[in-house]
Amino acid sequence: MASCSLTGCGGGSGKSVKVVLTTGLEKDEVFRIENISCTLPEIMVYLTNIQNQYESVYGEEIWNTDLEGVTLEDNVKDIALAQIAQIKTMNLMAEKYEVELTKEEQEQVKNAANTYYSSLNETEIETMGINQDTIAGLYSEYALAKKVYQYIIKDINPEISDDEARTITVQHILLKTYALDGTGKKIEYTEKAKEDAYKTACEVLEKAKAGEDFDELIRRYSEDGKATYSFGKGEMDEAFEKAAFNLGTGEISDIVETQYGYHIIKCISTFDKEETDSNKIKIMEQRKKEVFGQEYDAFVGTLTRKLNEDLWEEVRFIHNENVVTSDFFDVYYDYFE
Repeated sequence: MASCSLTGCGGGSGKSVKVVLTTGLEKDEVFRIENISCTLPEIMVYLTNIQNQYESVYGEEIWNTDLEGVTLEDNVKDIALAQIAQIKTMNLMAEKYEVELTKEEQEQVKNAANTYYSSLNETEIETMGINQDTIAGLYSEYALAKKVYQYIIKDINPEISDDEARTITVQHILLKTYALDGTGKKIEYTEKAKEDAYKTACEVLEKAKAGEDFDELIRRYSEDGKATYSFGKGEMDEAFEKAAFNLGTGEISDIVETQYGYHIIKCISTFDKEETDSNKIKIMEQRKKEVFGQEYDAFVGTLTRKLNEDLWEEVRFIHNENVVTSDFFDVYYDYFE
């Protein structure tokens, strides 16, 4: 939300606009929130570009994937619907706060729309059912959504101490207390197997405390594919984090038990200035998201939403070898980032 990603714009709480299933909309209206609508051509721009982005990486067979009874196509449809609904909602917020695009920003929208629209072939224009005004409208709404976000969080500038944002670096050795079955499901060890794992952990800890090379012990005993972690507070398992933050540089912990098993932790650095400064930015942006999310959620609760259920059920991806457009989002960033 800090950069108001075109494929991930939403409230800080993670909630999206929930659209009530109803009728009474125009023929090509997918949904309406208060006085602002989303038309079929608009949603097809989103869907087609996302579809082609997926296919450029995973191939067309990706759409055969089934996610617990929901096809990936339907899943992507729902994500796109939520994204564009959030942007439309933020445009309503812009009306409330009297936030508008400047003439310069309007010109950027016009140029971006011209660039993207000029890249399309006749088949793409026809199958998506769009014209240049469609694209200009989408870019304008997105630019305004980003601007209203910045307006709401403009006065937020929290002081974040080094201690609060402190990032440390550790190595660890993990003796697992679980296994995975053929489906990837976690199977907890029996008590006997856990006792054996703990006994091994005690032997490894003794070696580490005696000064044996920790890297060599990791290579011989650890069941985690990753040996080194850098993290701040609130990012790791609570027990692991507490033990790690109580260590000085070069110190080795006692055995720490988490949901993953038994850990032996060695502190490599108690303070990474560069990572800590980076973490301060992350914390600040998260707080901005939280403040915006509260405002956004309260606003959403006041709105009337309508979804053209019949039309939405008919919406499907375009499967045409001449429809390959995938840079709708990239063009926006070229002009606004």
